[in-house]
Amino acid sequence: MIKQKPTFEAIEPNFGNSFTYQKFDEDRLNKNNVWHYHPEIELVYVNGGSGKRQIGSHVSYYTNGDLILIGSNLPHCGLTDKLTGNKKETVIQMKQDFLGSDFFDIPEMKKIQSLFDLAAGGIAFSGKTKRKLGEKMEVLEYQTDFQRLLSILNILNELAVSQDYKVLNAAGFSLKTEVKDNDRINVVFNHVKQNFKEDISLDEIADMVSMTVPSFCRYFKKITNKTFVQFVNECRLVHASKLLAEQPMSITEVCFESGFNNFSHFNKSFKAFTGQNPSEYRNQLKKS
Repeated sequence: MIKQKPTFEAIEPNFGNSFTYQKFDEDRLNKNNVWHYHPEIELVYVNGGSGKRQIGSHVSYYTNGDLILIGSNLPHCGLTDKLTGNKKETVIQMKQDFLGSDFFDIPEMKKIQSLFDLAAGGIAFSGKTKRKLGEKMEVLEYQTDFQRLLSILNILNELAVSQDYKVLNAAGFSLKTEVKDNDRINVVFNHVKQNFKEDISLDEIADMVSMTVPSFCRYFKKITNKTFVQFVNECRLVHASKLLAEQPMSITEVCFESGFNNFSHFNKSFKAFTGQNPSEYRNQLKKS
């Protein structure tokens, strides 16, 4: 069995900068789609399109773009690929102390410090916040380095006071930023990402990380606050959501293409996960 090595992404700030700014579009796609992690906090705006959102142990399907703040060392996948259909993607990455070890301790920065703490679970922003601050992030392309720095602080402050947000790993993603845990959980996440359509036995996955099945089950639940079976099923259901939205397939085909081998179980699981059965979900997307 070939084990995929998890990715630790080493990020260098843009030359002469304390942060990294990147813009992607149809001519330059963001190809970092495996599970990876890095100490830098990452703010991502996806302009339009729809796709999978995989942050920590949270998996979901987003539509009409996305604005995500990802905390330090929180494992995640890229949000876009050639099928996402987005216009642009803007990515800002910065270390938590990118303006000095004490800068965010001053009174005026307390809200941003609290935002960084909350981002440990990953934050998705919606509504006016997504549209307004997404536009501000795209304007960075035309600014000088100093203007960008001031704009980033302004964007972070507006995110810190926004009410249009959801913490993605609200139940507690308890990774303690230890590299060995990041490496181990990334092996698991990458294997599930590539093989969720197949049966993945607990024996197989426990062996990949050199643990007994009982030890692995306890470990995975402690880290993710989910059972391994629950996590795999959520990956399958998010893939089903993507197929229902993007492909002219029958619901039966979507069921089996997503790794389920029992149609009634798929229907029941999908409704528990989304609040709608597959046909209702597809019809609502068509209306919107």
